[in-house]
Amino acid sequence: MKVANIGWKASGNGGAVAAGGSEAVAAGIHILEGGGNAADAAAATLLALAITDYGAYAIGGEIPFIIYDASKQQVKVLSGVGRAPLDQDAIDWYYANDIPDQGSYKAMPVPGAMHVCATALELYGTRSFEEVVAPALALLDAGGSWWYPKLALTLRKMVEREQQTSGNREQKLEAARERFYKGDIADDLVAWYGDVGSLLRKQDLEAHVTTVEDPVWVKYRGYTVHKCNTWTQGPVLCQTLRLLEGYDLQNMGHLSADYIHVLTEAMKLTYADRDTYYGDPAFADVPMTQLLSDEYTNIRRSLISMANPSLERRPGDPYNMQPLKNKPKPSENSVRTPISDTTTCVVADRWGNVVAATPSCNLGENQPDPTTGVVQGNRLRCLNTMPGHPNRIQPGKRPRVTLTPTLVTKDGNPVIAISVAGGDLQDQTTLNVLLSHIEFGMMPEQAVTAPRFNTDHMENSFDSDPDRDRAFMSPGSLRVHSGVPTSVVQDLKSRGHNLSTTSEAIASPVIIYKDQDTGIIHAAGDPSAGRHAAALDGLSS
Repeated sequence: MKVANIGWKASGNGGAVAAGGSEAVAAGIHILEGGGNAADAAAATLLALAITDYGAYAIGGEIPFIIYDASKQQVKVLSGVGRAPLDQDAIDWYYANDIPDQGSYKAMPVPGAMHVCATALELYGTRSFEEVVAPALALLDAGGSWWYPKLALTLRKMVEREQQTSGNREQKLEAARERFYKGDIADDLVAWYGDVGSLLRKQDLEAHVTTVEDPVWVKYRGYTVHKCNTWTQGPVLCQTLRLLEGYDLQNMGHLSADYIHVLTEAMKLTYADRDTYYGDPAFADVPMTQLLSDEYTNIRRSLISMANPSLERRPGDPYNMQPLKNKPKPSENSVRTPISDTTTCVVADRWGNVVAATPSCNLGENQPDPTTGVVQGNRLRCLNTMPGHPNRIQPGKRPRVTLTPTLVTKDGNPVIAISVAGGDLQDQTTLNVLLSHIEFGMMPEQAVTAPRFNTDHMENSFDSDPDRDRAFMSPGSLRVHSGVPTSVVQDLKSRGHNLSTTSEAIASPVIIYKDQDTGIIHAAGDPSAGRHAAALDGLSS
């Protein structure tokens, strides 16, 4: 196979990768070129991203992971998000002292990234851990930060355990993973936890699992859009698409005032539901069936005015099928915690397997463990201590993260995979990119570079304030890229939007689109956001 130079867009029929750092894209392409499948290449890309995109992501972070398994013709979700400590005393500490949201080792969840990479290889891959980690080790061995040799040693310990274990490929992978979560690597991490004041203990590492789940999905214009469950914000995209089914978006025109207005107003409604009802479904009774139902969608859609934007926070009542639960008046929140903590990864292979994953870590000021080179972030700050809230912190609970990959099928076949970095902007940007393709026929390189827009009319997912009204960001806000025509901007302002413009990229998307007629895989990432892509040509084995 031949791989083109790594740039920001690429096409080929032998597989493709779009992600953050170019060397991480090269890692995935290397595995595809050697005959590995999408799961193998995704694992290699994700491990390499921990070095190339460090700061936006790290090896002790988290990765929601969606895969289309061509052999079974099904979509599954792997939850690579770490959990809160199991010890009730630790949870009581958070309720007594609040969850730190400006950077603290006390806000570290269990590291989920390594577990999900190994699990994806075990369940869906064909290669060994040794093979897929080789590109990451090459990056570490080339030199850089002080922690490079420390992390390289940790990864080589896992390879060593894999090599020394008898049995099949899956048993060897499990042994490598267990050295990290149950063996001497875990012991080193626990010693570090004690040194830095983390509330995590050995039992938390030993109990961690990557759950394999069915996706949440909706039909839209003949496509099926798959998302992770409400331990992410993902279903908010599903709710928004259901609302938008009732509008002729094509007739409105791409980036017209009506188009931007109706998408923004729909998002305000669905994000209000996100903030009110979403949480780890293993702990919270989330009314997902009602939220996606025809009846609820219709009554919520009736709240959208094409003449005026809403300045109110308006969650619905899906239990009693009422359009509004209450109408609190939100206030402006000046809290802006750092959220530049995520990168991107989408992969497709020549056999029809597709992966969308969104790796992150939310490092804050946390530094790597001086022994293992592993660093963990502050993701527990995406929980709160509001009594009765579905996203309140509890022992062993996953935070409701913003990380939200997307996988789309049509007639049962995978056609689109999207990953976005950008906190609360992620599903908003996914909506921009996805509709640019579905409604207006844009190819990936057009969809990721077209002007985008977003609103902050929602809670800050990184503000752990137990008073969720105080966590609300900016009522009625709308930010549009400077590429949106001046006449459209003026129209939106005249309707009453609190509008601002920016010349910078709004979040960081990557997308893969597979043309079902030609078999060509098209990949692209927004170059203004530092995204990269590459593809292979040829079908030889």
